[in-house]
Amino acid sequence: MSTPNLLIHQAQILLPNGEFLLGDVQVRDGQITQVAPTIAPSDDDRQIEAEGLTLLPGVIDPQVHFREPGLEHKEDLFTASCACAKGGVTSFLEMPNTRPLTTTQAALDDKLQRAAQKCLVNYGFFIGATVENLPDLRTAQPTPGIKIFMGSMKGPLLIDHEAALEPIFATGDRLIAVHAENQARIEQRRQQFAGITDPAIHSQIQDNQAALEATQLALKLSRKYQRRLHILHLSTAEEAELLRQDKPAWVTAEVTPQHLLLNTSAYATIGTLAQMNPPLRSPHDNAVLWQALLEGVIDFIATDHAPHTLTEKAQPYPNSPSGMPGVETSLPLMLTQAKQGRCTVAQVANWMSTAVARAYGIPNKGRIEPGYDADLVLVDLMTERPVLRSELLTKCGWSPFEGWSLTGWPVVTIVGGQVVYERCQLHLDVRGKPLTFAPAS
Repeated sequence: MSTPNLLIHQAQILLPNGEFLLGDVQVRDGQITQVAPTIAPSDDDRQIEAEGLTLLPGVIDPQVHFREPGLEHKEDLFTASCACAKGGVTSFLEMPNTRPLTTTQAALDDKLQRAAQKCLVNYGFFIGATVENLPDLRTAQPTPGIKIFMGSMKGPLLIDHEAALEPIFATGDRLIAVHAENQARIEQRRQQFAGITDPAIHSQIQDNQAALEATQLALKLSRKYQRRLHILHLSTAEEAELLRQDKPAWVTAEVTPQHLLLNTSAYATIGTLAQMNPPLRSPHDNAVLWQALLEGVIDFIATDHAPHTLTEKAQPYPNSPSGMPGVETSLPLMLTQAKQGRCTVAQVANWMSTAVARAYGIPNKGRIEPGYDADLVLVDLMTERPVLRSELLTKCGWSPFEGWSLTGWPVVTIVGGQVVYERCQLHLDVRGKPLTFAPAS
């Protein structure tokens, strides 16, 4: 489909310097061409009235599990990308633990072909490391990086010994993203606490020490080989303090909204819906993670959107699967925090878009500036609305934040200059594009 010319009229525009401009944004051929207090409309412009709304760069969610292929009963690329559009997420990076696993060029190509047909937003796919696919890890294209599961995984994707990890760190220069939990400690503690069916025990089995030990090992190997490392879903105060003391320039880290806003008290109210890997932690961990994010020790935010059906989640622990959805609520959750004074709207946009594009070398994303792609979201910072299960577009149909009253809900989402979501309506004919990745600047 052709890309229309757009004129976004009288929005509060977040500029790259963090300040706001009440003005207009012109879009041509999918790119921003002008940002100014007023822009005269052309005859062929589609004008979007944005009075009272705030214009932000579209969210880039750098860690999601969209379950296709092989687990489409939980989610698929179409339903997930609809949820993204509703949540202001204009690009995502998806993880390799699908069926089959994304561990070869052929599997990566298959996902890219599926996404081209189904995805309403832009997309990229990690390649997963095994002990046998070192050549693929070096050559697979396009991919934001290599995903290593150091724990919380079964089968070929689990790489939990230093001797197996070292060749991956030693070979090539592609970014390595780690799920850092010590599998040996988890298995030992699983035996120690066997028979307990209260899901709150999950946070003790996969405790802070398990996370810290794996992060220490990843940092050790990264430092040894000067290898670009990204620590996924950092969850503990100990890991944050470790990075505060010694974080090499080539290392980045992310945190999820749930590790900032939920803690172990959630098990008492939502049970296994609070179960995820790495687990929810204490209020102290929440506070230290917030401080690390504000100080730049943690670089950006990801959702780790990992849906399971309510039937699956209803199984008693430990048979209940770990993971929760997030792409629809992440931006309003964080903008609500900004409204409450914990951070600024500009910081939220940096953590959820600008810094992600920088870390993964995604060109022309994450800023509202001429020459950048028109991946944009108009949000309403004045109206509060609750998270309602009936309104969710994720196939799993639930949220751990159900009932929370949030502000900053997206009103219009634009992907590549095309309106994909508009005042509760999806434009299902819009398709995103594959992301490209350059070495991080």
